[in-house]
Amino acid sequence: MPLFEVKSKEIDSKYTMRVKIPQYLPSNKKPFIEELTNTQKYGKFIAHINNSNVSEEEKKFLKFAASRHIIFNYAKIADYYAHADAEMQKLMEESALVIIDINDAIVNGYVKLSKDIERIMEESGETTE
Repeated sequence: MPLFEVKSKEIDSKYTMRVKIPQYLPSNKKPFIEELTNTQKYGKFIAHINNSNVSEEEKKFLKFAASRHIIFNYAKIADYYAHADAEMQKLMEESALVIIDINDAIVNGYVKLSKDIERIMEESGETTE
């Protein structure tokens, strides 16, 4: 049984099954690696953690948690990817910093329901192109 079903293309709704993905055009300039993230808040947390009296085990945990405060600039990451060597590109793809196509996303485990979504779109007559 599908997770959701499209019953009619004539549903009065502000939503659509149409998927239009913008095409990315890389810049001519490779950004500096430091431009890809903002670690200011993360750095403050790490300093507080390092200066604390909690156990080393707790510090390790808190440092993992602090990483969620790192801000990623995905536009710059895409530009960096476009100018990176093949090994760096592969590692960026595996980490989902960039998703080149749906097949890569599936292989790397980032898309779980793709077959259901594809089937639903085909049944509704919508396409991704």
